[in-house]
Amino acid sequence: MATKQSKDEMAKKSIPAKDVDAYLATVPQDVRTVLENLRKAIMAAAPKAEEVISYRIPTFKYHGPLVHFVARKNYCSFIVVSKSILEIFKNELEDYDTSGTTIHFSAENPLPTALVTKIVKTRIKENEAMIKKEN
Repeated sequence: MATKQSKDEMAKKSIPAKDVDAYLATVPQDVRTVLENLRKAIMAAAPKAEEVISYRIPTFKYHGPLVHFVARKNYCSFIVVSKSILEIFKNELEDYDTSGTTIHFSAENPLPTALVTKIVKTRIKENEAMIKKEN
């Protein structure tokens, strides 16, 4: 039988979060700590990015989608939007499962801040280059 707490948690998860703080409040503490660190690294690397909830997950936008992150039951994902990122950083991502434009990690094996910073700065350059092409 489900406990009152787990019913409350399930209710929280079924309601879309209005902002990233509300989203993070729905995840277990160990995962929340890892995602808060990821968020800080993204914000430091992309201070001009807008933080929103898009597709029901935390999203950073800068000249279009920059990166997203999400907590799942047994893992977390850092969605880097660009397949070329996984190729550029493939050596540094050897310890992580990747697929499409997504890097999977866990609270026990989080992404290093330095790697997140490099990925986000590379994504900024990609988006800026795309904007220049359009103009």
